[in-house]
Amino acid sequence: MGMKEVLQSIKKAEDDAAEALKSASEESVKILSDARAKASKIVQTAADDSLTNSAKALEDARTSAGTEAKTVHSEGEAKVKEITDNAASKREKAVQLVIDSLMP
Repeated sequence: MGMKEVLQSIKKAEDDAAEALKSASEESVKILSDARAKASKIVQTAADDSLTNSAKALEDARTSAGTEAKTVHSEGEAKVKEITDNAASKREKAVQLVIDSLMP
């Protein structure tokens, strides 16, 4: 092998190395870009899931509060009816007491 062939071989090796470096650089850019896109998608999915879970928790709390409010309302109505009935019977006794006190 002569000097010319050695120099051509070295030049070809340098060109091949430069091409390999360029290809590796392009591949690393692509990998990095894909990783960023995937990370962004993961963050967006997590945010969406968080909003969905928050909305569900709020809806569950509203439902629970509504059920509890109905129970309290029903219990309150029962107490009001009991007081009203009790007051009506005492009113009749009070009226009779007034009548009896006015009539000797």
